[in-house]
Amino acid sequence: MLIRTATLPDGSQRDVRVDGESIAEVARDLDAGDERVLDASGKRLFPGAIDVHVHFRQPGYPHKETWETGSRAAAAGGVTTVVDQPNTDPPTVDGTAFDRKREFAADSLIDWGINGGVTADWDPDSLLSRRLFALGEVFLADSTGDMGIDTELFGEAVDAATDAGVPVTVHAEDATRFNEDARARDDADAWSAYRTAEAEAAAVERACEIAADRNARIHIAHTSTPEGIDIASDAGMTTEVTPHHLLLSRTDLDELGTFGRMNPPLRRESRRRKVYDRVADGTVDMIATDHAPHTRAEKDQSIWEAPSGVPGVETMLPLLLAEARDPETALSYERVRDLTATNPAAVFDVPQKGVIEPGADADLVLVDTTETTAISGDTLRTDCGWTPFEGFEGIFPEWTMVRGTVVYDGEGEESFNPHDGQNVRDADGELL
Repeated sequence: MLIRTATLPDGSQRDVRVDGESIAEVARDLDAGDERVLDASGKRLFPGAIDVHVHFRQPGYPHKETWETGSRAAAAGGVTTVVDQPNTDPPTVDGTAFDRKREFAADSLIDWGINGGVTADWDPDSLLSRRLFALGEVFLADSTGDMGIDTELFGEAVDAATDAGVPVTVHAEDATRFNEDARARDDADAWSAYRTAEAEAAAVERACEIAADRNARIHIAHTSTPEGIDIASDAGMTTEVTPHHLLLSRTDLDELGTFGRMNPPLRRESRRRKVYDRVADGTVDMIATDHAPHTRAEKDQSIWEAPSGVPGVETMLPLLLAEARDPETALSYERVRDLTATNPAAVFDVPQKGVIEPGADADLVLVDTTETTAISGDTLRTDCGWTPFEGFEGIFPEWTMVRGTVVYDGEGEESFNPHDGQNVRDADGELL
């Protein structure tokens, strides 16, 4: 395969080439005799996105999503590595559960990692002996799967993970700060009124204090408030923000209804804007989707019965690229690259990912930033068949490559090419 004159996110031109002499610069184990030429003139080449926060629902809930369908959705959206969270059935809290989930992950079209979880009956010895991507998300309040734990167990988990050299990610909400008065309401905004912004800020502060006391570093998942982001940043911890907390707010709940329920919930528009500012100025380290698909029937219930979560793995990069294309926004293409690829790889120590340079995995995404597409749940690959971003504009990949193989190339089922995704931790610090 030969790619000529691709425009990188910073606007520079680069000849990215795979041929008989320089094949190792971009990919491994490619057959130079099977090369083809792709015209990338005037287009932009990005490193494949790394989504460090997805829920692919296997084992336990394959009617919501499978590793096959979720990885196809990811590839179609320019994501080349995903990290699955532990709140499946059974939860990934011991070595046996990790091994079982790994069997399902073998169906993935793209590369992957698996996070381990913490509950009162977890088995840290067997769990931490496996090739985990990270420990977490460790739930400091109940979410889907009822895996919330107290701060004492959280401290023990941080100790165990730090001793094992495993990163820790945290779902930070303090249930004692929830607004019980909101329980009397039945409107779509009641969930946001219930799980307050103060509950997130308080939990982030406590989690950072516990980590600092142990000279440990933690990563705060799906921060939804400027206060939480600032507390974590000031403490030297890293943060992620979801596309829905970046682009949606409580003003959208009249239209979204219960399809806009997630944990943490949507915040006021004023807070959303401040979160956006922190994403744009570099305070926030990365964007991750918290891709949490549920069926339409499951979401179409009362605000207190509908499950929390929205899909997003296929629309993350397209939405961000559309934001960067708009001269009125503060996001640049370089910032999108860093938020979705370079920073996740650096924070979680995956040196073979997140960059376009000699020796790195050939995880590449080609986009034409002059072309936008209206997002529609009917055309997305995720099994749940809906999106909170219905009608938003996105810039979708022309093709997506994982370790030198084009796994997605256009539209239709025939656009997906066979490929065996791998656990990125199996590299053990070495290039795959």
